[in-house]
Amino acid sequence: MPASAPPVRRHCAPAADGVPFEALVAERLRQAPTFASSLAAHALALLLLWLLLPAPARETPRHHVEVAAPDPAPVATPEPERMPEVAPEKTDEPVVVDANTPIVDAAPADDAGGDAGGDDAATDAHLAADLQHASGAIGFGPTAGGPYTGRSGRKGPGTTGGGIGAQPSIDAALRWLRAHQDDDGRWDCDGFAKHDDPSLPACSGPGNGVHDVGVTGLALLAFLGDGSTMRSGPYRDQVKKAVLWLRAQQRDDGLFGAPVAHDYLYDHAIAAYAMCEAYGLSGYSLLREPAQKGLDHLAAHRNPYGVWRYQPRDGDGDTSITGWCVMALAAGKHFGLAVDATALQTTAVWLDTVTDASGRHGYTAAGQRSSRKPGDHGTRFPADRTEAMTAVGLFARFFLGQDPAKTPAMPKAADLLLQQLPTWDEADGRVDHYAWYYASYALFQMGGKRWTAWQKQLEPTLLKKQHRDPKDGNRFGSWDPDCAWGEDGGRVYSTAILALCLQANYRYSRLLH
Repeated sequence: MPASAPPVRRHCAPAADGVPFEALVAERLRQAPTFASSLAAHALALLLLWLLLPAPARETPRHHVEVAAPDPAPVATPEPERMPEVAPEKTDEPVVVDANTPIVDAAPADDAGGDAGGDDAATDAHLAADLQHASGAIGFGPTAGGPYTGRSGRKGPGTTGGGIGAQPSIDAALRWLRAHQDDDGRWDCDGFAKHDDPSLPACSGPGNGVHDVGVTGLALLAFLGDGSTMRSGPYRDQVKKAVLWLRAQQRDDGLFGAPVAHDYLYDHAIAAYAMCEAYGLSGYSLLREPAQKGLDHLAAHRNPYGVWRYQPRDGDGDTSITGWCVMALAAGKHFGLAVDATALQTTAVWLDTVTDASGRHGYTAAGQRSSRKPGDHGTRFPADRTEAMTAVGLFARFFLGQDPAKTPAMPKAADLLLQQLPTWDEADGRVDHYAWYYASYALFQMGGKRWTAWQKQLEPTLLKKQHRDPKDGNRFGSWDPDCAWGEDGGRVYSTAILALCLQANYRYSRLLH
């Protein structure tokens, strides 16, 4: 009989209810299709629901990086870079001359160097602040031209700079002025003799100390007329110091000096005239403000619809002061400063008002002679022996743009001047340096035979009366102030204004030629 099969080991326990496990599985398999269909339907529904619902917004991931900064290490502040040291540019050495040696022009310099001289601390400070820069650092102002094209100075005999002997006479006068300038830059109207050599006789002829501003302006004009400026020329140091002193005297309202004299506007107008020329010819923009303020003060002083007189806007006017004001305005206008055109127009009307049929220009009315001070002034210097107001008016007309060919009063005025040729005759009171100054410039503008006749008389007269004896060292180069206004301006005034007379044929070029 075959052996019986081994018993089978079951891995699954029978169902609890006694139903075999295999039977249960078989039953589940029979139900599988229905269950799978239900499961698929639910899965499809969930998929459709997922597609229909909006997707949740995805947040952009942010990366946060934290870096711990190390403690800063101490950093040493570097020393500022030092500019290389540059040796100062050498300037012209002072020209050394004896009493008989004409000065030869130094080579023009474009820097503002040069020894200003003097011990005044304020002057030195101004120089250090304003004048030691190179021209490019400061900037040039307007350049000379127009009426200034003929101003070259240093003319010799036989050239347009003067007749025989005129230039040595100008040189001598400028050397005297240089020797008598104060260290601070002014010319002391009544105290200039303090600069004299004590071993020689002292200079006579002091003026009135209230006119220091005016005579300083005149002396400055003489140096500028000879060709020196703040930048170049043998007298540039004198020009620098004078300009700085005048600038230091200017008040906030533009007035140069103080109104201590009844005729203080003469001093201011002359100083403003000189400052405008110094600004334009030297090309220092730092001088523009004081020059403009000087002109502004003239504008504030002038009478409305009129001209100028001693007091501001007092309703009065005179030709003498007006002449200086016109020259200041003309210089300022040429060098680009602001000038009220109305002032020049009213001056032209004024000159026509005070000019009579003979061409004589009056002081305050038609044909009126020059004024004289109380006392014996009119006796010593009779007003009918000078044509000072005619000379002032004629010269002013040229700078107002008038043409003698179209203005009949101008040739008539010129002919009147030739009836009073320069004659140094103290006995009959014909010495009037003021009249000679204006007549020289007016007749040079007229030109022709009129100028030739005047120059032929002027130069020998002045050369003969100038102190030229080397033994009289303190007065050498100067003129005695024995003239109508010498008591006011003194030796400085006469020397400066007569040097200007001798510069007449090159200080300005002819305006109509």
